[in-house]
This record gives sequence, structure tokens and C-alpha cells, in this order.
Amino acid sequence: MRQNSLFGLVVVAVLAAGLIRPAVAADKLIYENDWLPGGDKAIPFYAKQRGFFAAEGIDVTIQTARGSSDAITKIATGSADAGSGGLAALLQAKAETGVPVTAVLSVFTVQPDATFTVDGSGINSLKDIEGKKIATATFTSSNVVWPLILKASGVDAAKVTLLKVDPGALPPMLASGQVDGTINWTTSVPLFRAALSSTGKTLKVLPWSAAGFDGYGYSVFVGDKVIVERPDVARRFVKAYIAAMKAALANPKDVAKAMKELFPEMDEGLIEQQFMTIVPLIDNDITRAEGLGVLNKTRLAQTWEWTAKAQNMPLDKLDPEKAVDREFLPK
Repeated sequence: MRQNSLFGLVVVAVLAAGLIRPAVAADKLIYENDWLPGGDKAIPFYAKQRGFFAAEGIDVTIQTARGSSDAITKIATGSADAGSGGLAALLQAKAETGVPVTAVLSVFTVQPDATFTVDGSGINSLKDIEGKKIATATFTSSNVVWPLILKASGVDAAKVTLLKVDPGALPPMLASGQVDGTINWTTSVPLFRAALSSTGKTLKVLPWSAAGFDGYGYSVFVGDKVIVERPDVARRFVKAYIAAMKAALANPKDVAKAMKELFPEMDEGLIEQQFMTIVPLIDNDITRAEGLGVLNKTRLAQTWEWTAKAQNMPLDKLDPEKAVDREFLPK
């Protein structure tokens, strides 16, 4: 009994001297990934698997949404604390309902949106979409600017059949000929080529940049509740995300390896191919000139202009600056 008392006194004395520090629980954060897990969506998974979040004292749980709008809704309602998606989807939601979600980091400084079709479909340009059946994911941010893409391409929207489906249904629908084309990000090219490989069909990609679509694409969002109540967590989260981006760009093979560890059923080679599709969207002349993650005021305004015109909203309906917070970017 006396020995136990002495031991207790020693522990108290050591703690008081600061020689032993009690373990501090990591801050928990729920991240809403806007799409199905894959090499093109690997950065948050990589950050978790390789300890970037843990190094900043954050325990991140990653959930999967079915598109940008779905992810934004879940962050806005408190089902998630942070997440990702196309910036156009956030700008639209901000303008329409003032969702309590804010962009804190740009990832793609080049737009990834495109229409996918196959050789022999009769679609050789965006103008050829008239009279065709096109499938899109229900909640993808691409749907926000789709009307303006049609208008810019001289296409009558009434002459296009648009089907909204689950994202996982898009590759098999194109492969089986159920639709003439699909709306996707160029990051999905490896997945579609794999789906078409057994059909003898050849994928054709029509980037929307051909219609002049410019501005920010894939971005990282944080719920306003986190920004107000846990700003330090938001700051450390952004710091970890950027560190993971840099490490991933420097070592794509490790990205594929980390994803394979998390999802054993995935093909490691395909994961790497998918990741390589996003590299030029992140590492390009824009980011090299302005910095990784930066939300440039002029480019942000361009993104809003496209969004507003596509949705028939006046430009003064939203000040796009109110949709972003640059305070969490490393100084």
C-alpha cells in the first residue's frame, strides 16, 4: 500500500515538472469527398494514409458524396466539416441560398470538364451534341455551367436529351451504347478507357475549354461553423492538405501505393494513371506563377461570371469574394 502511494507521488511530481506529458486527443474532422475514391481523388486519402493530417493533430474521417452539390449540402447541414467539389457548384449555392460553406483552397486551376463520346458516335465537336442522348452525374458541378457550354457552342438545349444518373453508371452506359456521350472530368479518362477496352470502342474527349470555359475547378471547402468555432483546426487542415499535394505531385507511385493499401480491390496501375490526369490541372503555368492553392481574385471572378451566365443569374447576385477565405493558406 505504501509502495503504491510513493509511486503515485513520483508520477505527480514528474507530471508537475513537465517531464511526462499526457497524450492530447487529435481534433476530429469529417471530410466529404465529392466523388468515388480513385487516383483522381487521391489527395485527401493520401494525406490521411501517409500521416499528413495526423502530423497536424487532426483525425480525419473521409466520407463519399455523389458530386459537388451533394458534398456542399452535407457540409452545409453539418454532416461533414470540410470537403471538395467544383467551385462553380459552391458559387451557385452561395448565390441561391447562401450556404454556410466557404472555399479555402484551389486545387485545379484549369477546368477539367468535358464531354466523353466514342469514335463513330457522330459527335466530333460540341456542336454535334444536338439530337443526342447525354448522361451526367446528378450532383456534378459540370451541370452548373452545362447550359452556357451549349449556348457557347451554338447548341439548342431543347434538342439534347440529358439523363441524370449515379456517377458509377456513366462508364457502362457509354460502353454499352445506352447513351451517345457523358459529361465527365478529364480525370476520368483512364476509368472510361478501361470500361471501353472490351468493347472495341475508342474514347473521344471534347474538353469544354474549347468553348472558352475558364476559371477554377476542383477546390477544397470548409463549413462556416468550423471556420468560426475551430479556426485553428481549419488552418492546420489546409496546411496538411497542401503538404500532401506537394508530396503527391513529387511521388505519384507512392500515391498509387497508398490508395492500394486503403482499397485493396483497386488496380494500382489504374490508380497511378488516374492520378497523372490531375497533375497538369494542379501543376501548371498558373500555379507556378501564383502559388499552390491560391484563389486569385480575377480568376475567381471569371469562374463566377461563367456560373452566373449559365444559370441566368445577374452578376451582382453574388460577390464571389464572399465565397472564399484566404486566411487559412500558409503565409
